Amino acid sequence: MEGFISQIGNYGFPMVLSIYLLVRVESKLEELTKSIYQLSQVLAKK
Repeated sequence: MEGFISQIGNYGFPMVLSIYLLVRVESKLEELTKSIYQLSQVLAKK
């Protein structure tokens, strides 16, 4: 039981932090993709 709690302590925080950062980065990438698409549309009109 003590080993299990130790494993959660060692790996739980990095896993939660990684998931949190992936979710944040994913939304930023979606915004960046939309901006690049809009930029290409503007440049195509010129």
